[in-house]
Amino acid sequence: MNHSSERLWTKSFVTLTICNLLLFIGLQMTLSTLPVYAKDSLSATSVQISLVTSLFALSAIASRLFAGKAMEKGGRNLLIFLGVAICLTAIAGYYWSGTITVLLLMRMLFGIGFGMASTAFPTMASDVIPIRRMGEGLGYFGLSTSLAMSAGPLIGLSLLQGPGFSSLLLCTGLALAIILPLGYRLTRSLPAHHKEPAPAAIPGPKGNVFRKLLIPGLLNLLLSVSYGGLLGFLALYGQEAHLEHIAYFFLFNAVAIVIIRPVSGKIYDRFGPAALLIPGSLFIIGGLLLLSFASSTAALFPAALCYGIGFGSMQPALQTWMIQSVDPRQRGTANGMFLNSLDFGVAVGTMILGSVALFNSYAVMYRYSALAPLLLLVIYSVVLITKRRRRSASSRVQVSR
Repeated sequence: MNHSSERLWTKSFVTLTICNLLLFIGLQMTLSTLPVYAKDSLSATSVQISLVTSLFALSAIASRLFAGKAMEKGGRNLLIFLGVAICLTAIAGYYWSGTITVLLLMRMLFGIGFGMASTAFPTMASDVIPIRRMGEGLGYFGLSTSLAMSAGPLIGLSLLQGPGFSSLLLCTGLALAIILPLGYRLTRSLPAHHKEPAPAAIPGPKGNVFRKLLIPGLLNLLLSVSYGGLLGFLALYGQEAHLEHIAYFFLFNAVAIVIIRPVSGKIYDRFGPAALLIPGSLFIIGGLLLLSFASSTAALFPAALCYGIGFGSMQPALQTWMIQSVDPRQRGTANGMFLNSLDFGVAVGTMILGSVALFNSYAVMYRYSALAPLLLLVIYSVVLITKRRRRSASSRVQVSR
């Protein structure tokens, strides 16, 4: 075996990870601050404030559908530059948004650009990661997203409450602009062990791709439902339960993810997705139940630890599963479906769990949210049992012959 072909920490991989970190920091810096700006400076209503997030998500989902198809035909670098350029245009548009209508239009524009770039980076990363280390590599790559989710809101809110909105936009634009020179150095060609097959080698019916991604995409959606409940209602739950430092849950959760992801990637490469999805589901169920009964800041630590271990191990496992299920030229489609199922799951979870909270307490809502990972566990167990029965039947047929 050529040892160089198994290198993970190549210049291209490091550059892609840094670019993805900057892209998601730019997102998170505005994701938590624009609703505040819309309410305080543009007198937006509650419905309009909700549109600030939902229109961005819908635009990103629609954009990824285009980006995935475009990446099957090549042009990965073009999507990066075009996506980042559109994001920078939207950032400039935020500054000149004198009405909520203009701000919402710029939010949709940002979603389009973000959808393109966020699809391209993980796809290119999967192209430069050695096949035998795909789970490990995507685990490390996913750390950039986790770190951005922790640092981005903190930086954004500090800038908004300190220097002001203009400084926030300037720093966000700077983070995104740095991607351009870094992206320029990324090569268009793939390493030898990831050379793409000729177009004729790609499976014919397009429906085959959807069928291959349907199960892991559905599981990723269910995984994201509970996360939507955390994003949307954790602060309100803190007020209800009189937990002054409820934000520590996200901090402890991020620490657990950072610790578990490198380990989970190696487990995936050696044992496959079952070794992570089954125990991960149980950890998430346990984390949500512990959170629903938390009565002190100290009680948040085991809840966040359990949830972080489960989420941090399952999410990269599902992404790796989806990438390995398709032809190399269809990795853009796989990554697009992974991210879209994530966003859609968060949106669905927020709406469903919000409805539950209207008639119950937030503590009860989090207990209901544990049904999503439980359903995930049931569906995946059925899939595993079905596959094993088919293999057993196939083996008996071969022996009889």
